[in-house]
Amino acid sequence: MLQNTPVDQYPEIVNELRQSFNSGITRSLEFRKQQLRRVWDLLDENVDVFIKTIHQDLRKPVQEVLGTEIGPSKEEAYYLINNLDRLAKPEKVKGRYLVNAMETKYYRKDALGLILIMSSWNYPVQLIFLPLVGAIATGNVAIIKPAELSPHTAAAITELLPRYLDPRFFRVVNGGIPETTALLQQRFDHIFYTGNGHVGRVILAAAAKHLTPVTLELGGKSPAIVMPDSDLQVVANRVAFGRFLNCGQVCVAVDYVLVHEKVLEPFVEALKKATTSFYGTDPQQSKDYARIIYERSFARLTSMLANTTGRVVYGGQSDKEDLFIAPTIVTGFTDLPNEPLMQEEIFGPILPVIPISDVDEALQFVNASSHIPPSLLPEETTHCPSIFSRTTKKSLRKVIISDNFVLDNTHSGGVTVNDIFMHAQELAMCFGGVGTSGMGKYHGDASYDVFTHRRAVMVKNQGLEAVVAAIKYPPYSQNSVDILNLFTVSMPSWKGLGAKVAYAMTGLKAIMNVVFGKK
Repeated sequence: MLQNTPVDQYPEIVNELRQSFNSGITRSLEFRKQQLRRVWDLLDENVDVFIKTIHQDLRKPVQEVLGTEIGPSKEEAYYLINNLDRLAKPEKVKGRYLVNAMETKYYRKDALGLILIMSSWNYPVQLIFLPLVGAIATGNVAIIKPAELSPHTAAAITELLPRYLDPRFFRVVNGGIPETTALLQQRFDHIFYTGNGHVGRVILAAAAKHLTPVTLELGGKSPAIVMPDSDLQVVANRVAFGRFLNCGQVCVAVDYVLVHEKVLEPFVEALKKATTSFYGTDPQQSKDYARIIYERSFARLTSMLANTTGRVVYGGQSDKEDLFIAPTIVTGFTDLPNEPLMQEEIFGPILPVIPISDVDEALQFVNASSHIPPSLLPEETTHCPSIFSRTTKKSLRKVIISDNFVLDNTHSGGVTVNDIFMHAQELAMCFGGVGTSGMGKYHGDASYDVFTHRRAVMVKNQGLEAVVAAIKYPPYSQNSVDILNLFTVSMPSWKGLGAKVAYAMTGLKAIMNVVFGKK
């Protein structure tokens, strides 16, 4: 049973972790690697534990636990272990000012200090351990706050983490809204939160009181745009997988489909075929289909379905006792501006399919400039749209890359072409939202960047004081002005060679005047 951490312990926990950080132990690269290896061991040695707890929380099938929870977390730890020396190395800086040409210039990559990691319930292992390994790799200490809505997995993490990681540097706290509110009153050096926009705003407001930087990984309405030249069955397979994975409870899931009107009916039929092939004719009996997390979410989703202006053409069944909502496809909307399914992120197994006449109309729809009055614009920024087209690489490059037509006219955290959210799965690519879908990036090298401070360091020479004095120290003269300009302001090439030569000669003449004592 998950036990809440008493709020009166929070100040002591924070103080102890700060003292541990100040000890300097986490600066050691070998210590960081050792802790990262322990994370890998924790995940590797307790696979069966997490398969069981995640099934208890979400009825998530084994392959999804391995592929979306355990696997990515282990891979990220492994990557950071193997690349830590490179990532931690100071970064040399090529100077721009001639006055600093002889000096040593570099960036240190310093740990921030105490990190608060708050995860969401829909991926209760991945969304703890992916940011945690970044915090460990960078030499930070951390408080980990698992999601209380996935209590079995949170309890397992609470029990296992102190067995593998040094508790002087990494602690787990648990609680609901009152405990989280109290926790946010403490001062942290960075807060990393994955969840919904409402809580994200609460966290941002709490962090502002301490000027604490935040990373917010939130949700959004992610569309799929399907062009008529696509292989409709391939697209349907990928869209159905991306919508109904984890019972639709994925922040980067396809939230709705915009499909060319010429292929609307065959595409819907292809979606039905794909979904049936995944989960059978009775998905409630499928071992590969997850469940809604809790009753409040179930009620929200079934209310959307009950009030839709569209027509359910597939699925629609539900069972409150089992927290089951069938994979559902809805089309034929009669009042899109007021359609409940289009007012906020759905975050469930319901897929609206909407016909469009061309890509221009699709982009207008995505940007909410034609089909929804300004007063009814959805809160969410697009998180990661998908674009499906069978266009050849050459013409695709012309349409999407060279002309940047689709990318120039949408605003999102990331984009996948001809699949769904695979850029988020590829850990070599940074992942994060933009606008109301979040701020900050992580995964791979970006995880190292988000938890470090690039500290600019310049090492000056104590020699050449006469030149330094001529530029920096009063009393000033025309010579000091001309030398300052020469060493700190570039003459642009568009002014011509003559201007550049004259500019340089003025500065050199001033230097000679100083050297030979002329004022």
